[in-house]
Amino acid sequence: MKTTMVKLIAFFLFFSSLSGCGYNSIQQNEETVNRSWGDLESQLQRRSDLIPNLVATVKGAANFEKETLTAVIDARSKASGIQLTPAMLSDPAAMAKFREAQGNLSSTLSRLLVTVERYPELKANQNFRDLQNQLEGTENRISVARQRYNASVETFNFSIRQFPNSLTNSLMLKLKPKEYFKADAAAKVVPGVKF
Repeated sequence: MKTTMVKLIAFFLFFSSLSGCGYNSIQQNEETVNRSWGDLESQLQRRSDLIPNLVATVKGAANFEKETLTAVIDARSKASGIQLTPAMLSDPAAMAKFREAQGNLSSTLSRLLVTVERYPELKANQNFRDLQNQLEGTENRISVARQRYNASVETFNFSIRQFPNSLTNSLMLKLKPKEYFKADAAAKVVPGVKF
């Protein structure tokens, strides 16, 4: 009877100690990172889906530099071709490649919109204005999704480094820190405005 009672107490103490080791919270934080990544991917996909419509509208309403449209189509293709799985979020090289492709797409879209400024008849086209508003809204959603993803990465990375969670992670889970979604290097250069 006494042995059974000791085993029961030891069993209870073992499981109650697990509640303070961070095992569940670390996994919950990782799921939050994965969900945030999915939200970001969804917004990037939305942008990718809008681009063919934007290009088709511009192509139909203006006869201008073919090179700009080709660059947008190529950048979209490259950005859509790079897929990151939640398992790859800890790989700095994969994240850098993904960020570069997304940055190139943003850059070519900006060039397209600047080129369109030279064609007033296109700007007056209601379909184009609606599409441009959709694209602008999508870029804002992507920005918010990036911020949320980075916030969840911060929480996760801290949770696997915090004591006693760090012991739990090193002994049981062995999870690596996730990579932040960083700005493209070209974004650090301030654009010049000339009139």
